[in-house]
Amino acid sequence: MSGNGPDRRALLKAAFALPFVLLRPNWLPRLWAADADGARTGAGRRDRLLLLVELHGGNDGLNTLIPYQEAAYYQARPQLAIPRDQVRQLTPKFGIHPALTPLMSLWEGKELAWLHGVGYPRPNRSHFRSIEIWETASDSEQVLDQGWLSRVFEQFPVPARFTAEGVLLGKGDAGPLSGGKTRTIALHDPGQFLQQAGAVKPVSLPTTNRALAHILEVRREISHAAFDLQGRIRQAPPLAIDFPASRIGKQLEVAATLIAAQVPVAVMKVTQGSFDTHAGQSAAHHRLLEELAQGLMAFRAAMEKLGVWKDVLVMTYSEFGRRVGENASHGTDHGTAAPHFFMGGQVKGGFYGTPPSLTDLQEGDLKYTLDYRTVYATVIEKWWGLPAMSFGTGRYPAIDCLA
Repeated sequence: MSGNGPDRRALLKAAFALPFVLLRPNWLPRLWAADADGARTGAGRRDRLLLLVELHGGNDGLNTLIPYQEAAYYQARPQLAIPRDQVRQLTPKFGIHPALTPLMSLWEGKELAWLHGVGYPRPNRSHFRSIEIWETASDSEQVLDQGWLSRVFEQFPVPARFTAEGVLLGKGDAGPLSGGKTRTIALHDPGQFLQQAGAVKPVSLPTTNRALAHILEVRREISHAAFDLQGRIRQAPPLAIDFPASRIGKQLEVAATLIAAQVPVAVMKVTQGSFDTHAGQSAAHHRLLEELAQGLMAFRAAMEKLGVWKDVLVMTYSEFGRRVGENASHGTDHGTAAPHFFMGGQVKGGFYGTPPSLTDLQEGDLKYTLDYRTVYATVIEKWWGLPAMSFGTGRYPAIDCLA
């Protein structure tokens, strides 16, 4: 970049004027693809929305989906095990934490699919590294700098009419949407966003400076996205649904508002946590699961009211589960595999995968039975109807749990 003249002053002014609305972490120009490019943007069912729910901190899967008939479960957790008479039974072998009772109607309506033993080979018990593995769909020893969804959208771009690929709610990071050319709108506070959006103005400035030209291009994209969102949010019909006042409840309310406003995006991401329950787990875990269940049921009610529940898929993920045995602080430490779930109007409810053994352990941890990239393959192939993709060193079969 030139170090003198009006271009430098204009570059700095344009850079500092950018609000934190649109996250696009690299300096490559956006390669737009028209809707008519059927082999790429037109493939599959691109109007279906994925709602990612990150259970931040490592959710205790054994006290979420409970093997209440297993003696080994109660032996390993004399203080933390959920008593049999409190478990909400799904089958004669498995039930859910009582805090998840609101989800029972989804189970009975075949709209909830539980996935057993989700994990990966050679697991890492570091929060930072394990969530990085999950978010990039890498092998355990492989380091990638691009999220798995970002790679999907790079290979199969969303239609040009989309406001962005993703919307990030809550305080979590972009995660699976990070890297590459993916546009992710960080919408933590809709009121603040509307104020910011009103202040964003497009800038037209002739320049031969490539860095300045790129910043101006990004600003134009921000201006367009902000203007589009601003208008849609203000014209959105009222939800007429009471969402819980919890953080996850508020995030899900904003997600529902954006859907009501018909904001065209492929992914929304919310975050609940922290599930890092090393001490005093019982009360904290109960609260987190209760807030999650209440928020998700309010979200479902809003989607039903809008008539779009069949177009939304909810998917949970977390960096790892917890160890089988409780610790001396009435909590659980970092583990490996854990159950996760899909919920939605197109879900084929039930159990999928093989439950991990509670007696055949690996260093005190569950052995995974379902590779987490199989879950991603299911989203790509069964939800969006896109061709299969490779992750890490191979491809993973999709699960037949979605209509």
